[in-house]
Amino acid sequence: MTEKYRERVCNGYDHVLTIDERLYDVRTDHQHLLIFKNRAFGRVLALDGVIQTTEADEFIYHEMMVHVPVLAHGSVRRVLILGGGDGATLREVLRHRTIQQAILVEIDPSVIDLCRQYLPNHSMGAFDDPRATIVLDDGLHFLQTTHERFDLILTDSTDPDGPAEMLFSRPYYAACKASLAPGGVLVTQNGVAFLQLDEVRSSARHFNALFRDWHFFTAAVPTYAGGIMAFGWASDNPELRQQEATTLQRRFSQTGMTTRYYTPEIHRNAFALPQYILDAIGKTSP
Repeated sequence: MTEKYRERVCNGYDHVLTIDERLYDVRTDHQHLLIFKNRAFGRVLALDGVIQTTEADEFIYHEMMVHVPVLAHGSVRRVLILGGGDGATLREVLRHRTIQQAILVEIDPSVIDLCRQYLPNHSMGAFDDPRATIVLDDGLHFLQTTHERFDLILTDSTDPDGPAEMLFSRPYYAACKASLAPGGVLVTQNGVAFLQLDEVRSSARHFNALFRDWHFFTAAVPTYAGGIMAFGWASDNPELRQQEATTLQRRFSQTGMTTRYYTPEIHRNAFALPQYILDAIGKTSP
């Protein structure tokens, strides 16, 4: 009988993938880490019983997390990534030639080491880019002790359990705000909205207390079962979220990049939220 990986998404709903080949299984100093092959999704990384990323569809999540804020901002030079030890967010950031420095802060060095070995297409050499700096630290601790400022901060974390719990707290978001350069943007991973609506509500409360402009944008990522994936957006510059389609198209064309999911049209429409999310965060349609 084929071995199966069962993830408890929520009470009453499990997500099941076949384990066609178990590649690595270890308990690190921080969490349980499993990498396996699945015939539909390719190589899969799971941490503490939760699937984090797969070879087949990671491009959707990572292109949206990175290119939406970079192209909305228009002059990002310094980026901070909190989490993201698989390297794919760093990869997409460094595809922008205008980026001068990207600092990635990961608490668990085993994630970086094993993803470099077993999921090399996630990073595609990004860890060795001279513009990249890798810091082994807790994300909140790094923010509270750094004096550097960033045009863009990306929270590419696991869900709010275990090592990432503090990355969804008011002190964390306040520390992010303090580390943003004027006009900077914070983008966060906020789970599958339909099944994890409390994550969205909680972040919305914190954003509302701290930032002049905040919202969420979405993408459908097959790996994250249960509906659309929500990304948090927070900034003190409301104009960034309202960029004209022509501006986004011009900036995207200037990058010379080829993407598999992101387009300027998807970018603009991704901020249109279904009514159940708007109700949860206390907003109305534009």
